[in-house]
Amino acid sequence: MSRARCHALFLAAVSPRGATTGVAARRGLSAWPVLQEPGMEYQDAVRTLNTLQTNANYLEMVKRERGDPQTQLEAMKLYLARSGLQVEDLDQLNIIHITGTKGKGSTCAFTERILRSYGLKTGFFSSPHLVQVRERIRINGQPISSELFTKHFWRLYHRLEETKDDSSCVSMPGYFRFLTLMAFHVFLQEKVDLAVVEVGIGGAYDCTNIIRKPVVCGITSLGIDHTGLLGDTMEKIAWQKGGIFKSGVPAFTVPQPDEPLAVLRDRAQQISCPLYLCPPLQALEEGGPPLTLGLEGEHQRSNAALALQLARCWLQQKGYQDAGELKASRSSLPGQLPLAPVFQPTPHMQQGLRHTEWPGRTQLLRRGPLTWYLDGAHTTSSMQACVRWFRQALHRCQRPDSGSEVRVLLFNSTGDRDSAALLKLLQPCQFDYAIFCPNLAEMASTDNADQQNFTVTLDQVLLRCLTHQQHWSRLHEEQASPDPWSTPSREQGGPASLLAPHPPHTHSASSLIFSCISHALQWITQGRDPVFQLPRPPRGLLAHPVADSGAVVLQEAAAIHVLVTGSLHLVGGVLKLLEPSLSQ
Repeated sequence: MSRARCHALFLAAVSPRGATTGVAARRGLSAWPVLQEPGMEYQDAVRTLNTLQTNANYLEMVKRERGDPQTQLEAMKLYLARSGLQVEDLDQLNIIHITGTKGKGSTCAFTERILRSYGLKTGFFSSPHLVQVRERIRINGQPISSELFTKHFWRLYHRLEETKDDSSCVSMPGYFRFLTLMAFHVFLQEKVDLAVVEVGIGGAYDCTNIIRKPVVCGITSLGIDHTGLLGDTMEKIAWQKGGIFKSGVPAFTVPQPDEPLAVLRDRAQQISCPLYLCPPLQALEEGGPPLTLGLEGEHQRSNAALALQLARCWLQQKGYQDAGELKASRSSLPGQLPLAPVFQPTPHMQQGLRHTEWPGRTQLLRRGPLTWYLDGAHTTSSMQACVRWFRQALHRCQRPDSGSEVRVLLFNSTGDRDSAALLKLLQPCQFDYAIFCPNLAEMASTDNADQQNFTVTLDQVLLRCLTHQQHWSRLHEEQASPDPWSTPSREQGGPASLLAPHPPHTHSASSLIFSCISHALQWITQGRDPVFQLPRPPRGLLAHPVADSGAVVLQEAAAIHVLVTGSLHLVGGVLKLLEPSLSQ
């Protein structure tokens, strides 16, 4: 097959019946960059960062070493020492350490914004990034500047290069470990009053767990994810998450299922960590005005409740008087976790909750006839929450006076996640089209190092998209031909009344695969998004019956609702194109 022929197949939409495994090219998304003398530009720094072990390779290493977590932590301490810091130096950062499966990023964002409302200078370390890697390290809620990132990157990189031992197996830290080290250096250099640190994966084995004296710890909602690393049961995952507990350091958890909650309780007792169960946000609202949250979705109330407890505890530990007047102390039953106090959120706390922003999580963008619903849900529990939020948002939106409405799903899923289970949860949303594409913003991404991925080939990601499409088609076939002996089940994600009547089009089971996000957005928007305006795609790119008929429907629709979900990296690629200012 000629090179030109391969390229044409990459750019074309793929139908479920006509696709074969031969459509993928025998080349990667990009080649490993050639190491050159580093410059002082931001993109040079990010390209060099990308030459370190990638997250996928790091996960494989941790899987091999999971039987000896102490070795991993000792290795991280050695990297820290080579960078010029000792573990004791991190005590100055007054850290709030947060882990969990679902909602840990949102909880971190709520917590940081609440404490910033008190006039405190905050640091915030999170992962992954959506558009630019510098988003992972924030000062006062804003990603550090390109100049600050570049300065700290080269300073740390050269220091580690100068101190590496050629005889060791791994002389440089991996991608995530490097950024963790860099965040600590930035926060100390910038003299923050506190740092909110999100655990990367797990807890006990995570490289952030070299933090020995956090001020307070938090556990968000637990679920099944990263089973190859954390274990395949909720109990095993809870044990891992509880690994961030420290002796004498208060910790708070949202309500969990009985079995993992018991594991967290036992883990806390073994470590001598005082662990408390958060009351619902409703209990804190009683007797006062309802709290307004900057993040949409009912599930964010649990994250906000945890954030309030973490912020209040931090303020109390640091001697602040204005930390919320106690309403009542709640007793717990024997053998259960003690309940955290119910208090009146202060005006600073209310302001923080109201002004919290966390891009890519339950985010809405309204642009002309298009409404974009962006949520990086990638586990079954987070996808259930995403579906509830999407359907409630649809229910609230204003219906057009005339003309049709079209619902489009843009989906991708990576790693070892069960895409069939995720797609099944999305079925009740009654999409007219399902679009699948890799987490690749554009076919030529070499000019943007932040979006480069060296762990997979284009062949692999397109074949995964084909698998998603086949799952989607199979689900629609099963829905069209239900088992006559089965009993009707309630829809996932909430009552059917949340959605206005939406008669299926004749193309209700239609789906397409595009080779990159840019091509998918060009088809979805049909030039109708006032910001996303690109030259028309090459002739023949969308030469496909479903693409042709769908283009007419999208061009004539009075309203187009697009849900982007399944992967935070997919959401990040979409935001990069829809919000060009995020790349500046």
